[in-house]
Amino acid sequence: MKGPVAVSTFHSMEGLRPTFEVRIHGRGGQGVVTAAEMLSVAAFDEGRHAQAFPSFGSERTGAPVVSFCRFGDVPIRSREPIAEPDALIVQDPTLLHQVDLFSGLRPDGFVLINSSHGIEGLGLAELGERVRSERLLTVPATELAREHLGRPLPNAALLGGFAALTRTLELSSVIAAIRERFHGEAGERNAAAAAACFQRVAAEPAEVPNA
Repeated sequence: MKGPVAVSTFHSMEGLRPTFEVRIHGRGGQGVVTAAEMLSVAAFDEGRHAQAFPSFGSERTGAPVVSFCRFGDVPIRSREPIAEPDALIVQDPTLLHQVDLFSGLRPDGFVLINSSHGIEGLGLAELGERVRSERLLTVPATELAREHLGRPLPNAALLGGFAALTRTLELSSVIAAIRERFHGEAGERNAAAAAACFQRVAAEPAEVPNA
């Protein structure tokens, strides 16, 4: 399968804190830990310092899982769980009203939620008052995963959306990390899902549902 062609326009973290911290929420079996690892590899491949690790606790299929990723242009000394994330990725919207996903989110933070519904439709109107509208998006990553993978695994697709939303990483780096993790056809299909999600967020942001 031929790889996707898509281009990001971001090459620096100018204006951001020296270390960018990402918290990923999902359920066991959705590749939450793998998503953080791929994000850290993408950052490392761009010459940045990076780390990724999961929370402790049950990771059985269906159980809530949290993973963390830090990356930046300075050495990373902290090994603590991320309490005040610069960005949140929510892989499973059923967690929205079960877990305090948005605890500690920085006032200028980014939020990317896997859902075909908009922010108000998810009952998150109050969150919309706290987070800048252009930094709070939903994207149907599971649908994109089904289209490109044939399986409802949204983690790789969401990394493409993350690259478009935050502009902290190049899409090409994300795709390279995905291909490093998943070989052969699986890698190409996951890369295609990431590219599609990137394009959904970056090229047509007005069409990403927010209401």
